[in-house]
Amino acid sequence: MNDRDAPIALAPGQVTLDDLVQLLAGRAVLLDASFWPRIEAAANIVAKAAHADLPVYGINTGFGKLASARIAADQTTLLQRNLIVSHCCGVGPSTPEPIVRLMMALKIISLGRGASGVRREVIEQLQAMIIRGVCPLVPQQGSVGASGDLAPLAHMTAVMIGEGQALVDGQTVPGREALAAVG
Repeated sequence: MNDRDAPIALAPGQVTLDDLVQLLAGRAVLLDASFWPRIEAAANIVAKAAHADLPVYGINTGFGKLASARIAADQTTLLQRNLIVSHCCGVGPSTPEPIVRLMMALKIISLGRGASGVRREVIEQLQAMIIRGVCPLVPQQGSVGASGDLAPLAHMTAVMIGEGQALVDGQTVPGREALAAVG
């Protein structure tokens, strides 16, 4: 592997247009290691909230009109899974692989800021998927909510939990098989 093939280390807030062009061209991305402490601190806050008695929106409560509905501690993992799967509502042809890889890289950069409360493993899994050639199938049309990215991100994330579909070595396979195929 030469330097052009090696993953590029990116620091949130310092990504250049040339960096994005390299990612679009297929270069893998690794988060700059100096951002891990921020991520872990935010993840600890979310973990404490998840185990606390106080309701925290979207962590141990429902969403929207169900924001005041408390979710039992033993059901919060199912809540998060169902949230992802319920937003997989895109349609149409799949987004081209380079665009999906760029989307994944941009999510790594965004989560790398340490403001989302995700665990380190989430970012590491996205990095590994890019490096090992797992490309989620993301329909080109459709979303929910005002942000416009919920359905595409749900399709990406579904593969991370073994749902949805992905391309691996040019073959479309269920998410669970894609993850197993690359270890």
